[in-house]
Amino acid sequence: MAKLYFRHGTMSSGKTLNLLAVAHNYEQKGERVIVIRPRLDRRFGAGAVASRVGLSREADVLVTNDSKLEHASFRGAACVLVDEAQFLSPAVVDQLRELTLDEDIPVICYGLRTDFQTKAFPGSLRLLEVADAIEETKTVCHFCNSKAIFNLRISHEGAVTDGPQIELGADERYRPVCGFCYREKTNAG
Repeated sequence: MAKLYFRHGTMSSGKTLNLLAVAHNYEQKGERVIVIRPRLDRRFGAGAVASRVGLSREADVLVTNDSKLEHASFRGAACVLVDEAQFLSPAVVDQLRELTLDEDIPVICYGLRTDFQTKAFPGSLRLLEVADAIEETKTVCHFCNSKAIFNLRISHEGAVTDGPQIELGADERYRPVCGFCYREKTNAG
């Protein structure tokens, strides 16, 4: 029976790079992979799934909070890969779960566990509740090389502690940090 996987990690932990490698491995065997990405993330282009190391591909499906996933369009796929899963609505996560059960297709979701205030994203929270397997992709703290567990939002003035949960950005806006450095940087202001 296929499973729903949630592979989470901080910014810069290689989640998208891993997704692209998994897609490549399936496709090298001649198998069909479907890559899904939330429509709201346009940092690298309208449909691009891009890693910071320069590898990219186009998403096959762009979803919104109220998207309906038609099972028939997924039949014959060896795997479904989802980038930026934290931006999914709980309803879309539930549809991905049903896809694993009804169509016997594994679904691997990659995303952040928490935001810059250490609060769970709705999509991530639902994945933590219903995923068959939860795995962490690891990286080190930007400041001290301990294991990073949080995402620090930054500006030219330092750490940012207020603002909307979703503010798209990459290395210019976020840093992976350990708990100690997160506390140190957010209390500094």
